[in-house]
Amino acid sequence: MSKAGSALRLDGDGKPIWVLLELTYQCPLKCVFCSNPVDFDRYRENELSTEEWKGVIRDARKMGAMQIGFSGGEPTLRKDLEELVAEANDLGYYTNLITSGIGLTSKRLAALKEAGLKHIQLGFQSSDRDTANMLAGVESFDRKLAIAKEIKAHGFPMVLNVPISRHNIAQVPEIIDLASELGMEYLELANVQYYNWALLNRDQLLPTREELEWAEAEVNKARQRLGDAMTIFFVIPDYYEGRPKACMNGWGSIHLTIAPDGSALPCSQARTIDTLAFPNIREHSLEWLWRESPTFQKFRGDGWMKEPCRSCDEREKDFGGCRCQALLLTGDAANADPACSKSPHHHIIQQAIGESAIPDGKAGSLIARQGGYRLGREAT
Repeated sequence: MSKAGSALRLDGDGKPIWVLLELTYQCPLKCVFCSNPVDFDRYRENELSTEEWKGVIRDARKMGAMQIGFSGGEPTLRKDLEELVAEANDLGYYTNLITSGIGLTSKRLAALKEAGLKHIQLGFQSSDRDTANMLAGVESFDRKLAIAKEIKAHGFPMVLNVPISRHNIAQVPEIIDLASELGMEYLELANVQYYNWALLNRDQLLPTREELEWAEAEVNKARQRLGDAMTIFFVIPDYYEGRPKACMNGWGSIHLTIAPDGSALPCSQARTIDTLAFPNIREHSLEWLWRESPTFQKFRGDGWMKEPCRSCDEREKDFGGCRCQALLLTGDAANADPACSKSPHHHIIQQAIGESAIPDGKAGSLIARQGGYRLGREAT
């Protein structure tokens, strides 16, 4: 039986095979389900420089990383994005851009193609203009639609990523049709996960079980109709699964996120665990951060687990679930993820599900994320 901090395992063979670089938390949108830290403004003046990011890219490759994602916030706000993509491509990474599309142009797409960018994931809110603009907090639908067509025109493989909530779940058939018309290879209908801004807005975002069952049935119809023309992923929120998701394939197992200020995180939401001190690449080597730091060893293996996780025969499948969700909903990151029906805190999830059935307009109002980044400015 593995213990906390013991030898790493699973597909990565102890390597951070997937590295996500959150180049900036700044973003032109104000999405009500934003995964940025609620206090994202505090990181604005302390972003890594171009050379610091290049050092991270080189060091992660030496450790065996194979895939790299450029994300944010909105990564295209970094004027050095093409330079960083080129560095990663030259080192042999599979490169992926995760973007809202705002800030991309045909000229910039050509430059990213030249730099070696292999894949783009475009965030989209809805097939309906008014719904999309409401969820994004700004008028962005037309711009996103135009840039989706430009991305395809430049020949990029592409995922259209649509966070699903009660506000757009009834539009799932139309969203599928739009993705098909745009020639998408992949469509990810990712039901919103409830952290940060999404957790603040959960009562207004969480669909009912009936809505999810209907949407999943529509997805299955579309899969039969479209065949191999487009792959559709439908990610059910773990609130309705009865078992938690195998978050990041286990804490510090295959995934490494570097935040804009250089903090190393086992996942992009890990900062919500404010009882941990996250090590920084400005102070330690990436090798030490990944292999030796107390933070990355904290929830590795199963030695840290409490009951019922400790004796559960599924602990090597779901790894106890999400540590961030456990903290946010129970106050202790070492507790069983309350999404699990075996958790003594599962009633918290059941209560949230019950509140999701409150008719619209009676459960409060959406909290719009403030501080959207003005496109007239460029990040350094």
